Amino acid sequence: MSLSKRVLIAEDSSVIQNLAKKILEFQNYDITAVKNGEQVLQLIEKEDFNILLLDINMPVMDGMACARAVRNLSDKKKASLPIVAITGNAKNYTEDDFKAAGFDDVLVKPLNFDRLVEIVNTLTD
Repeated sequence: MSLSKRVLIAEDSSVIQNLAKKILEFQNYDITAVKNGEQVLQLIEKEDFNILLLDINMPVMDGMACARAVRNLSDKKKASLPIVAITGNAKNYTEDDFKAAGFDDVLVKPLNFDRLVEIVNTLTD
């Protein structure tokens, strides 16, 4: 039995965080959830993850700033971690904005949970 893949979710909405967590746990992923980008950076320094799901609008440090910070980490393995944006404001950004910040994909709220599972499965293969 292989170890389950680790997903770090940064989402300030408890409802979305809990739903995403339950759905991905059902797919045998090991989930860690935090409320802002600063907590993401603190955790990534200490632990390894297979993918990062980042809400764009969070307190303390938003998803765009957090994605850029992850891409600039000195640890190349951690800097190349797949990152998926979760946003309710997709209209505020272009695909190029997300790519420039370092995102691999974008999920728009309300979340399509089949798409969430599909993206996580694809990016952690």
